[in-house]
Amino acid sequence: MKGERREARQLALQALYEIDLVDHPVGEVLTARFAESEMAHQGQVYARSLVIGIANCRDILDSYIQTHAAEWPLDQVAIVDRNLLRMALYEFTMADVPIKVAINEAVELAKSFGSDSAPRFVNGVLGALAPRQNEIAKALRARTKLDEGASPPHTK
Repeated sequence: MKGERREARQLALQALYEIDLVDHPVGEVLTARFAESEMAHQGQVYARSLVIGIANCRDILDSYIQTHAAEWPLDQVAIVDRNLLRMALYEFTMADVPIKVAINEAVELAKSFGSDSAPRFVNGVLGALAPRQNEIAKALRARTKLDEGASPPHTK
C-alpha cells in the first residue's frame, strides 16, 4: 500500500502542478493523468480525492501556509513546493494520514521534484503547522460542508 500511496501522491503532485501553473480544469487534468498512468484503481481514488480536496479548499490551505512562510509570498514559492505543502497539510488534516507520515512523504517528494533547499523548507513549514492540525481541520471541514453538492472547481 505504501508504494501505491506514494505513486498516488506523485500523480496528484503532477496534476496540482499543472492546475496551478496553467489553470487547466481539474477533471480534464485527472483524466489525462490517469490515461497516461497504469495506476491501480485504489491509487486513482486516492489521487483524485487529494486533487479535488485541495482544489476545493486551496485558499484556506494557502492562508495557513502563508502564516508560516511569511517571508515568502506564496506566489513566489516554487510551484512544486507550494503544492507539496498543500498536499501534506490536506493529508494530515483531512485524509487521516499521521502528521509524521504526511511530512515525511512531502519531504521525500521534495527531494525528488524540488530544489536542493525544498526538503528543508517543506519540513520547516509543515512542522510549524502541525500543532495547528485541529484548527486547520475544522476550517477545512467547515468549507467542505458549505461546498457539499458543488462540483469541483474548473470542471467543464
